[in-house]
Amino acid sequence: MPAASVYLDHNATSPLRPEAFDAMVEALQTGGNPSAVHAVGRKARGLVDRARRQVAARVGALPAEVIFTSGGTEANNMALAGSGRKRVLISSIEHESVQRAVPDAEVVPVDGEGVLDLAALERKLAAKSEPALVSVMFANNETGVLQPMADIVRIARKAGALVHCDAVQAAGKVPVDLHGIGIDYLSLAAHKLGGPTGVGALIVRADAPFASNRFGGGQETNRRAGTENLSGIVGFGAAAEAASSLDSALRDRGEAALLAVAPKARVFASGAKRLPNTTYISMPGVPAEIQVMALDLAGVCVSAGSACSSGKVHRSAVLAAMGIEDTEAGSAIRISFGWNSQSDDIDRLIAAWRDLYIRVGKSDIASARAA
Repeated sequence: MPAASVYLDHNATSPLRPEAFDAMVEALQTGGNPSAVHAVGRKARGLVDRARRQVAARVGALPAEVIFTSGGTEANNMALAGSGRKRVLISSIEHESVQRAVPDAEVVPVDGEGVLDLAALERKLAAKSEPALVSVMFANNETGVLQPMADIVRIARKAGALVHCDAVQAAGKVPVDLHGIGIDYLSLAAHKLGGPTGVGALIVRADAPFASNRFGGGQETNRRAGTENLSGIVGFGAAAEAASSLDSALRDRGEAALLAVAPKARVFASGAKRLPNTTYISMPGVPAEIQVMALDLAGVCVSAGSACSSGKVHRSAVLAAMGIEDTEAGSAIRISFGWNSQSDDIDRLIAAWRDLYIRVGKSDIASARAA
């Protein structure tokens, strides 16, 4: 057994950055309630305010536009409920926290690469005069596909629609600019960029409508009641400041090597703009759950699609929306690099994937051909 695991599941949760750890220790040692007016409370408030500036700077927002939440799911729910728009349009590849929050939403299809059909969006918006909210993720959590957010905002504005963007997977990996693009609501999660779990943010553009559905104290300028998660927020801010855009060198080298091992393997959405850290690839003849378990035994941590399904491996709704056949979709795994990934990690992945394919994949394919 390998002495240490290679962690290639950053799209599920990225390991805590040292900067975030140190900041959280400082916050825990400070203690206090940020709403208290005494010295300890004021110090705690100062730490929250610093984190608010750090998070805002990461996505081109103003500090006053940041509402801290328990994570991306809550941020998505708050945006969809708080915009005041009853008519909602979403892409066919949105996260479950968007889909389930608006089960009667109008669904806009994507093409075979997983990119939103802009013409379909324009047609759907024009079909009704009712004011709408358009919700499209910045980057897909499975394929890594980047959506044309500037074009989406342009089309939405022409129809008088507001725009919500789930940027949970994008922030800290590629540039995100709320005001530069013109997004009204932006969702973030700390643990995707090396911050702690259980904290996130909803960014609400200053002149965008927003009604809170959380009642209690006046925290977060009356937009989200409840005592702030001091250490989590502080860790989020430190991670946001430490994060920088990733490059695609590790991803590209890994993909080339895996395709050399199994030429009939497929990297999904390879023709689209993607996150530089994400590979979604099939291994012909080997189910995804077998790959995940075998690679885990070899000391390599990957996943089979989204990590938000209580550990279950099931068919990817994203690949289904892209028109991928069940058999091929069932052999797809997601490999995602991050801030602490090294070249040696790719070597371990390639070796383990090659061993599995030779042991299982080739034999299964040969048996199928002989049958």
